[in-house]
Amino acid sequence: MIDLITGSLLMGWDTLLGYLSEHVVTCLIPAFFIAGAIAALVKKEAILKYFSPDAKKSVAYGLASVSGTVLAVCSCTILPMFAGLFKRGSGIGPATTFLYAGPAINILAIVYTAKVLGFDLGLARAVFAIILAIVIGLIMAFLFRSHDRETKKKMAEMPVSPAPEVERPKWIIPLFFVFLVGILIAGTAQADWMIKFPIIYLFTLGAAVLLIYFFDRDEVTDWGLETWDLTKKIFPILIVGTFVLGMLAFFLPPETFQPFFGTNSIESTMLASFIGTILYMPTLLEVPVIGTTFGYTSGIMAGGPALSLLLSGPSVSLPSLLVISRIMGWKKTGVYALLVIVFSGLAGFAYGLIIG
Repeated sequence: MIDLITGSLLMGWDTLLGYLSEHVVTCLIPAFFIAGAIAALVKKEAILKYFSPDAKKSVAYGLASVSGTVLAVCSCTILPMFAGLFKRGSGIGPATTFLYAGPAINILAIVYTAKVLGFDLGLARAVFAIILAIVIGLIMAFLFRSHDRETKKKMAEMPVSPAPEVERPKWIIPLFFVFLVGILIAGTAQADWMIKFPIIYLFTLGAAVLLIYFFDRDEVTDWGLETWDLTKKIFPILIVGTFVLGMLAFFLPPETFQPFFGTNSIESTMLASFIGTILYMPTLLEVPVIGTTFGYTSGIMAGGPALSLLLSGPSVSLPSLLVISRIMGWKKTGVYALLVIVFSGLAGFAYGLIIG
């Protein structure tokens, strides 16, 4: 018994160390700063224009669904950005579309999937991820119409952000976000640090120059406070959740489910979708896990379950669901998780029918 407990603790510790070494510096820290900037620097009017409950659906859902193509992030990293949007009055539909699409269709993961698991599966992942992101967002908006009504009421009561005494050029804030996102993308790129470091340094230098010459002290302070507020709410839950998930993996390794993924049946795709929803898989890691651990490249795992796992795994995990519940409550989180499971499973089943 003692050996089992010790082994599970070591597994949890190893999982946590791997998470910290792979994600904190290159992913989470830049993401928290981006989220803090969204909350502090993006005016209410800008959020309402593109993501509010009254925004044009084609614009709101279109932008949210393709967000992942420029953000090479996993579900844990998209959370602070989602929290920033949610806090600033985004409609629940576009916000959840952004939440799902961010890690589901990042360009690195799509290219890597096509290269390792095959072009057909990579293309199917990209197409179904965009479709599912929009569908899930629209359903969330329909089911929680009362939330959007309350959001519109609250935002209407909020004072309009005062114009700065010295108006800066309109391109400054977009360029500032370009620098921040550039730091995130460069940090997560699969490249040597001798290549990445100069790029990160230039982006950081550019952001610093803009802060010094175009932002006042109160704006910079607000950015720091918002970043810290999001960090202290989200980061501890991610740490605990990842550690616990590592312990569970000791008692229930993924290999246990391999015999259930050999066909394209609805049972197999739904099971794969469910497992993907509770497992923590950093972006890009899902590709070797599916290819080797679950045996897709060796023919053990069928294409349908593989796609279901690709669609659910990177977007949702047990630790991320715990964090999401803190942001929008357990009821909305439960519905969101259920939609991800069902639609990812159905997409995998449909893909299985297409490929025969």
